[in-house]
Amino acid sequence: MGGVIRGLLPFAVAVPVLAALQVLTADAPFLVILSLTVGVNIVLAVSLNIVNGMTGQFSIGHAGFMAVGAYVGGVLSKVTSEYGISFLPEVVSDQVLFALSLVVGGAVAALFGFVVGLPSLRLKGDYLAIVTLGFGEIIRVVVQNTELFGKALGLSGVPARTTLFSCWLVVVVVVVVAKRIHDSSHGRALLAIREDEIAAEAMGVNTTAYKVRSFVVASFFAGVAGGVFAHYQSIVAPSSFTYVKSMEVVVMIVAGGLGSTTGAIVAAVFLTLLPEGLRSVLLAVTGDGALAQKVEQIRMPLYGLLLVVLMLLRPQGLFGTRELWDMGPFRKKRAPSPPSPLSSSASPGAAPEVVR
Repeated sequence: MGGVIRGLLPFAVAVPVLAALQVLTADAPFLVILSLTVGVNIVLAVSLNIVNGMTGQFSIGHAGFMAVGAYVGGVLSKVTSEYGISFLPEVVSDQVLFALSLVVGGAVAALFGFVVGLPSLRLKGDYLAIVTLGFGEIIRVVVQNTELFGKALGLSGVPARTTLFSCWLVVVVVVVVAKRIHDSSHGRALLAIREDEIAAEAMGVNTTAYKVRSFVVASFFAGVAGGVFAHYQSIVAPSSFTYVKSMEVVVMIVAGGLGSTTGAIVAAVFLTLLPEGLRSVLLAVTGDGALAQKVEQIRMPLYGLLLVVLMLLRPQGLFGTRELWDMGPFRKKRAPSPPSPLSSSASPGAAPEVVR
């Protein structure tokens, strides 16, 4: 019973807080859009960290799975937008159908993750990086030439159903799932694979099965992130899912620390807000709006420069493999070790008796 309560505690805290934020930001559309972008990037970074950080593999095609979830979820929402659940209010019905589209989009992305990961994860080396890179480009070319997905113009008319509440509830779910995986026997197997795959195999760990499972979970949440993205952009364009987007997510988890969920969150928030901060600074200093708009062109070189500086000063990333809840006042207290029978039977300060 205690485990169930601990499992529900994050949601018991998050739901009222997010509901209050939803009400307080009702008249701040720019702040809402910015928070949705941050939320999507956190979901992408934390989910990719399960593969690249916990398992020690190297995937650089996360944008491809995001695209699958975005297009599948967007098409499903367009089809169901003319319908509703009769016994529910319209707002609630829309959110239920929205959640259904997210789950379906994530499931299809997970299926693609299984198909891509099963053959490539049986091999050692950088084969996963090569395969996922190719997969991301294949998905982008397919949607650019498919009438159902709007071809190069993109999929338009997707219902704008993403709210601050729903987006950040997904963030809470993916963070809780990542922590549960890390703390479970499954997570210990993933960490063993990361540290030494040969030793893990020698200890009886089915390395291929565990790697494929972690990849499928990461693909599922990437698809969910794509669905959330599609339902606040309303127009899903192939240009949103290029190789550059995949590398942005990789930079986030490397900067935060491979294997650290906390690091992935902090880096995703910082790197998402950095361009907006630069635009505001340039506009305030120069007063030139055209110059402020050029921030987008220097964003990736700036990310690369920050990454180089970070690798020189702190190669393990901001948090390394540590988590916020493992440091300082958040650290769990260790239970005192039980006294040995020898020490308990002896009087304090007395030397142990030697039996001859």
